[in-house]
Amino acid sequence: MKQWLMGAAMMLAAATVSAQAPAQHRVRLEVYSTLEIENLNDFKKSFEAENPDIEILWNRDSTGVITARILAEQSAQRADAIWGLAVTSMLLLDKRGLLEPYAPKNLAAIKPAFRDPANPPAWVGMEAWVAAICFNTVEAAKLGLAKPVSWFDLTDPRLKGKITMPHPASSGTGYFHVSAWIQMFGEAKAWEFMDRLHDNIAVYEHSGTRPCRQAAAGEFPLGISYELAAASARQKGAPIEGLVMKEGGGWDMDAAAILRGTKKPDAARRLMDFASSRKANELYASFVSQVAMPGIASNIPDYPAGVADSMIKNDFAWASANRTRILEEWARRYDGKAAKKN
Repeated sequence: MKQWLMGAAMMLAAATVSAQAPAQHRVRLEVYSTLEIENLNDFKKSFEAENPDIEILWNRDSTGVITARILAEQSAQRADAIWGLAVTSMLLLDKRGLLEPYAPKNLAAIKPAFRDPANPPAWVGMEAWVAAICFNTVEAAKLGLAKPVSWFDLTDPRLKGKITMPHPASSGTGYFHVSAWIQMFGEAKAWEFMDRLHDNIAVYEHSGTRPCRQAAAGEFPLGISYELAAASARQKGAPIEGLVMKEGGGWDMDAAAILRGTKKPDAARRLMDFASSRKANELYASFVSQVAMPGIASNIPDYPAGVADSMIKNDFAWASANRTRILEEWARRYDGKAAKKN
């Protein structure tokens, strides 16, 4: 009996070690992202279900912070991949030679506008987000404010101190607004517009979503943000209407890429394969309207009207090449109203 018990105990111990082995030997893939935490949880769960030998370790922050961190680490890259960073930042990283080109297995199914045209591509797009104003109908009614239909309506002196927007050096959303205004209006007229808009800005926040959250909370009647933030606020019961302006607006897209110098190239390639898969695009479509793969429906409740038609012909290469110059000029003029960083 004693020998049987000892044998059973040894078998149980061996089974326990065997069960633990896969977890102990999982490849830990450090991935930079700017996406919302709730979305990252879904991405991690779905990817790891198909790749149980890989564990994603997220390193999440705003667009400006992630971009600056990767640039600062270029001589000794810490992370392995990117899954969710503005394409304007991707173009900058690619120009610095910090991305490892790779053609995902499903590349042919991706819309041409949603991928790097190089072969193999340095990055592959995921989904897009688009300029919108979060307009608090209750607070606006209290103040007797009309619903804006043009960007120039935001320069009305009655809106002094009543608007917030994202800081373009910290937020991809903030930067696509600024670069789009320059593309739409021309340099001189755009800076004149931003000078007048600045008079009405209460604070430049270091987040693309925060201005909409502030409008939803009634802190300010208007927040310059993006269409998905407006839909999300409205879904949660806030008296927010997502507005697109008659001139159209900027937009950007998130993209995925492998960081050059990763010591886990096989795992990073598998991440790219998944990020470009139909399953991943269906995940993207659960929280965005515009995704990289055609034929995937997205039915987001309370989504603003007219968004697709409002998307300007965005010159991402120009926006990326001129980013430093534009941000330096923007900071010289307007950084005095930037929110304090935590």
